[in-house]
Amino acid sequence: MGDTGSSIADMHQAPIKALPRVFAAWHVTAPDAAKLAGTSERTWRRMRNGSWSGSLSQDQSMRASAVIGLYKRLHLYFGYDLADRWVKLPNRGPLFREKSPLAYMIDGGLPAIIATREYVDAIRGEM
Repeated sequence: MGDTGSSIADMHQAPIKALPRVFAAWHVTAPDAAKLAGTSERTWRRMRNGSWSGSLSQDQSMRASAVIGLYKRLHLYFGYDLADRWVKLPNRGPLFREKSPLAYMIDGGLPAIIATREYVDAIRGEM
């Protein structure tokens, strides 16, 4: 049997490594990335730079999972160019009311992040 301790550690590090890539693709500022990740800006910068040795809280894990899932679904639905721009485009959808999905998620926190992911899932289901 393999070392389960290292696989558990890898599982907890994966979102910490993925979030900076997602936010870079979306061109999210550090303050906004920190809000989306549920951290302080200082902690976010350390996470982004790979120098953070902490572990994600349950709230932060849920945020990371929803954001990463949203990123993946957008790429399945739209393709790379539009997928990475979609979060910053004004949206007339019932959740967003002319705001960008990114602004909606920043303002609404975890519930808005999950709602945005579910919105994209619903759109994909209509195809």
